[in-house]
Amino acid sequence: MRTNEPFDLLHPTVQRWIYKQGWEDLRQIQKEAIGPILSGETDLVISAPTAGGKTEAAFLPACTAIADGTDGFGILYISPLKALINDQYRRLESLCEMLDMRVTSWHGDSPQSAKRAAKQLPEGIVLITPESLESLLIRESGWVQAAFESLKYVMIDEYHAFIGFERGHHLQSLLTRLEHLLERQKAPIPRIALSATLGDMESVLHFLRPNKTLQCQLIEDEESRSSMKVQVRGYVDVLPENSTSSKGIESYADHRVAEDLYELLRGDSHLIFANSRRKTEFFAALLSDICESTFVPNEFFPHHGSLSKDLRSEVERRLQEENIPTTAVCTMTLELGIDIGKVNSIAQVTAPHSVSSLRQRLGRSGRRGDPAILRMFIVEDELTANSSLGDRLRIQLLQSIAMIRLLLRKWYEPPDSELFHFSTLLHQVLAVIAQWGGVRADQLWALLHGSGPFQAVPVEHFKTLLSDMGANSLISQLPTGELVLGEIGERLVNHYSFYAVFETPQEFRIIVREGGRILGTLPIENLVPKDQHIVFGGRRWRVLDVDIEGKAIYVASAAGGKPPSFGGGGLSVHSLVRQEMLEIYKEGDYRVDSEGIKIDFLDKNAKKLFSEGLNSFRDLQLERRCLISSGKSGYLLPWMGDKIVNTLTMVLVKEGFRASSFAGIIEIDDAFHSSIFDCLIRFAEEANLSNSDLAKLSPSKQTEKFDHLLHEDLLDEGYGAKAFDVRGTIDWLKDAIRMEMLQPT
Repeated sequence: MRTNEPFDLLHPTVQRWIYKQGWEDLRQIQKEAIGPILSGETDLVISAPTAGGKTEAAFLPACTAIADGTDGFGILYISPLKALINDQYRRLESLCEMLDMRVTSWHGDSPQSAKRAAKQLPEGIVLITPESLESLLIRESGWVQAAFESLKYVMIDEYHAFIGFERGHHLQSLLTRLEHLLERQKAPIPRIALSATLGDMESVLHFLRPNKTLQCQLIEDEESRSSMKVQVRGYVDVLPENSTSSKGIESYADHRVAEDLYELLRGDSHLIFANSRRKTEFFAALLSDICESTFVPNEFFPHHGSLSKDLRSEVERRLQEENIPTTAVCTMTLELGIDIGKVNSIAQVTAPHSVSSLRQRLGRSGRRGDPAILRMFIVEDELTANSSLGDRLRIQLLQSIAMIRLLLRKWYEPPDSELFHFSTLLHQVLAVIAQWGGVRADQLWALLHGSGPFQAVPVEHFKTLLSDMGANSLISQLPTGELVLGEIGERLVNHYSFYAVFETPQEFRIIVREGGRILGTLPIENLVPKDQHIVFGGRRWRVLDVDIEGKAIYVASAAGGKPPSFGGGGLSVHSLVRQEMLEIYKEGDYRVDSEGIKIDFLDKNAKKLFSEGLNSFRDLQLERRCLISSGKSGYLLPWMGDKIVNTLTMVLVKEGFRASSFAGIIEIDDAFHSSIFDCLIRFAEEANLSNSDLAKLSPSKQTEKFDHLLHEDLLDEGYGAKAFDVRGTIDWLKDAIRMEMLQPT
């Protein structure tokens, strides 16, 4: 280890631990983080790729600061995943053993003995989820006040997983409430956020502490490897009429994808990302079938949130070994920073939803200094006389290409800062009242709005929320003016599911009848009937029995079957992605420029698909118009994000058109070009609709856990901000009109 000033600031025992690891030197982000963290005077965001040394950058100086002991916990580490907490616990063990420092894992699956020991003698580091912290604040706030009295740091891992979501607002509120409980408003506890993928850094820094009582500093990894290899493979789905398959193969193209995955990935460790649990199970089963048919041991295993902890842990263990060939077919469960070592490559078998997610996944690849490898497998339908416009434009392939280009330019989606999160606000009103027993309305406003994360909520909306909560017995007001829990509010808070702000649906366990092994769970609304054949855990089963009372589905090994439906929806696509898609077709070139050299990353089939899409784009003259007619239908292509697409679609529906959208393309049935044009012109000129006005027309707008408890006006405001963008749509329309892209033909 070379002598350097930042290293010399670390505790001698921490220095010895570093020497013991055999490190030649600290990484640059680790050096840069030491001074700011030890100063205790600034918040910090540390941004680096997966396995880029972020954890050590935070913990080495933070452990130095508390190495000589504190009265109570010194470091509060917050993670979105229990599995990540368990992983960090293992990573910290050797360092903390040398420091004689206790580390406590605290979540729903943590041993009760460890929690009891920490309650009797709180010290060192506690690793916790937001939901467990909420439980402690409500049920044991007195102990929390004593145990965290000398807290020096709050660390937030996988920071990007919180930003812009209801769980992020919950976390912000928890940290604000914790500082108030500890009376640390004037001496805030420094927050250290760790993340691999961040966009719009100004919003990111603001999100960490909205009231700005501490300045926030950014440390970004400037020395990380940027070398990567990318290939996009194209497939055409040609499914003969009346074709069936006893094995539940959805398309012949998917089967070809599975065969290529087998040939490319067998014999090493990889991750295959599918955007849904159903697709994950589907490809895991296909690949397992191929292994069986070729008489080789299976190397392909599913990994998603509905599988049992044992099944997920077994896959993680195999990946950590690195000498056992293992490919995990997974959802975003392996996108976050669970330590599985570095894998050889990443495969994406569907078009990605976001550049940020793609970057996070790619960060898993590239071990032993090798380049990161990304392969995309994109299936498009065979073109026929009845093909949709999206198929003709090869829109899935185009979206994938656009995201790769934006990834290489290091652009990532910024957080949506215009959301109200009324569901989470209602939850926090109940939580604060439960924590303190009773509070005044002005105290709630000061805590949740003034100091907390709900600064976008106007006071009129807050008053409406409290009034409606009172009318529905969620809260009530004492003669002294204090708000307390009402009958229904008390029932909600006392239920074990209250602490999470995200929906936790009732689920049935899937159990192997012979031996009683639990494979995982299935949401109650997606139950499978008796005798149905299903795919789960990458294997095929027959449902023997469904025990409604015991909430159990009993299965036995079988042949055939399809993955069950797991529920859940897709993510929104950002406007810049769609603008990049348009630019690619306008240029007529998908390649990436690197130091004056055009880099090609499509295989032969993908190139053919791209040419087909480009020809359709040019034949339809979409470079100069965005409203076209085809047969009895009209098509509107704004090349903008889903919020603007949703807005245009709902405006047309409001005016009586039968309009629907897919992949950013709006189809209007039985409509003349001129009538669509006139409708859009009126909307742009009158501008008399709001986001909430459009939300009133939406058939389903309850998207967050406590939305069903909200006043209808607040539900409309909240959903309107999430789904629509009237202002942005009018700006786009005016530009399109000015550029004559909407003119009638």
